[in-house]
Amino acid sequence: MIGSLRGKILSRKPDSLLLDVNGVGYSVIVTIPTVANLPADGREVFLHIHTHVREDALLLFGFESEDEKRIFLVLINISGIGPKVALNILSGMPYNDFLRAIENEDIPMLCRIPGLGKKTAGRLILELREKLPASEGIRDKLFEDTLSALVNLGYKRNMALQYLDQTYRKGFTDLESLLKETLKLLTGNA
Repeated sequence: MIGSLRGKILSRKPDSLLLDVNGVGYSVIVTIPTVANLPADGREVFLHIHTHVREDALLLFGFESEDEKRIFLVLINISGIGPKVALNILSGMPYNDFLRAIENEDIPMLCRIPGLGKKTAGRLILELREKLPASEGIRDKLFEDTLSALVNLGYKRNMALQYLDQTYRKGFTDLESLLKETLKLLTGNA
């Protein structure tokens, strides 16, 4: 499986690009925001890749960030949501707005995504509220509170921040588990 690609952009379309990696051209399907944020053709780019294997095709989906890829993977594991619908969701709303809409159970906001109705929006909320990371505002508060606790326990801020970030990437999104798992890393008991 291909997990990431670094190469030069040969050409682009609104939903895909052709990436030259050492003489091999990879067709990569991407979100609209990803296409908009890419550098000019001929420039190098790094993308996190999800390799999707179907009976009739091998598709590469590219993402600017690991978080965007993680949400895509969570979405495609929901019954009735395939890669194209997941990509449409990620293209239809900024990442943090989507997380906030799920957290706040904001069906009207989710229905602003083209092709997403009330029924699907409700199912997304039901299935995703526990699976997705917190939005940036919540993450920042959670990070600051956990980091403050670690510093108050006597750990150097730089080291605490490094291990705290590792813990958060593993999916721990509440203060107690973040603190507990980060302390395990800091003390070498992980």
